Amino acid sequence: MELIQVFFYQLWAYLLESAPYLLFGFGIAGIIHIFLKPESIKNLLGGGNVKTVIKAALVGVPLPLCSCSVIPTAVTIKKSGASNGATSAFLIATPESGVDSISLTYALMDLPMTILRPVAAFVSATFSGLLQNSFNDFEVAPEDVKSSGGCCKKKKMAETAGQTWPKKILNGIKYGYLDLVQDMSFWLAFGLIAGAIINTVVPEDAFGTLGIWGGKAVVLLIGVPFYICASASTPIAASLILKGMSPGNALILLLVGPATNVSNLAIIQKYIGKRGVMLNVFSIVFVAVVFSFLVDFYYSYTGTEVQIKLGTHVHADDRSLFREVATAVFLILLARGLWKEKIAKYFKR
Repeated sequence: MELIQVFFYQLWAYLLESAPYLLFGFGIAGIIHIFLKPESIKNLLGGGNVKTVIKAALVGVPLPLCSCSVIPTAVTIKKSGASNGATSAFLIATPESGVDSISLTYALMDLPMTILRPVAAFVSATFSGLLQNSFNDFEVAPEDVKSSGGCCKKKKMAETAGQTWPKKILNGIKYGYLDLVQDMSFWLAFGLIAGAIINTVVPEDAFGTLGIWGGKAVVLLIGVPFYICASASTPIAASLILKGMSPGNALILLLVGPATNVSNLAIIQKYIGKRGVMLNVFSIVFVAVVFSFLVDFYYSYTGTEVQIKLGTHVHADDRSLFREVATAVFLILLARGLWKEKIAKYFKR
């Protein structure tokens, strides 16, 4: 019974810390949805030079699309004339980062980790794109783009041309707070619950005895084949840091988990080839490991520890009315998303 109580304390602590920043991130995602149309992305990323790869990475970093939702967009970009490099850069930067996961990182961790995470995503995407342009000349056979399967429901950015501004604003709100939350609901709930479980049952300093390479190997073995979306991986990473994992190894999970998984790699192979898939995985893993050393060196050199904004207890002083209202709103949106995405179908004839 005591463990159950501790678990719910931890879960409530995560919700109080996360909800305001997640709601803010979803709002920014709605604004991006208003102004950034698929045609704009296609026109921006056409071509095969270095500048296009960099633009693809820059465009992908703030977009709030998960690993499987980004595939239809990336395939459309590829079919519109983008190079393998630009396609791969967009395909990596987008799931590794996003306004929602960046805001959640700031909610649960400190400012350096909040900055280093999207920077590492940008470098990873750019590095992969440059390798693709240099070593992968695969050309996809001309055919119609069909919907690809994945781990969550696909939502294309709806057209807003010709709509009035009130209609555009309502469309952005609907996308940010309804469609996007629904797409992420299962994995977001999974991440919050998993983080609370880790804080409840995993012993202190459980990951501190794995050594430098042992910790990295464990994270890579979990993160490469299995999917954990960017927002869901954040509370898990924060909990692992509290249990002794180095911030550098936690960053590996934040980068590798959202960008690689077996099912999506199999799908995208059709459009960038087997060599392209191998270059993508190599780039993601290589940059993640390099940045893990840089992050650990930074905290060691400055003599500081990564600040996890989550204690082992939830104190009354930490509960403001604003946080509690934001948590209530977020739970309603999350429950709605879980119902529509995962539960309602079992009640239909």
